[in-house]
Amino acid sequence: MSRKQQRLRDDDTNPCVLETDASRKCMENNNYNKDMCTSHFLKYKSCRKFWNGIMIQRRKDGIKPAMPTAEERTKILESTGITPY
Repeated sequence: MSRKQQRLRDDDTNPCVLETDASRKCMENNNYNKDMCTSHFLKYKSCRKFWNGIMIQRRKDGIKPAMPTAEERTKILESTGITPY
């Protein structure tokens, strides 16, 4: 596995691993018909948008690392009460 693939599979750097896997699995199960997986793509896009907003705010606030770790993300999601995406 290349370094880029390892980084994309790392829970601390990619908050949307589950959504990525769901989209990929949907594509495989539906013979790569994108129309059948629209809901998975939208959920992935919403996930990326949500965590990108968090990352931008943390940069503005001077918090490092900009992307919260997997443990911090769990706490953030618990504090909202629901998954925002």
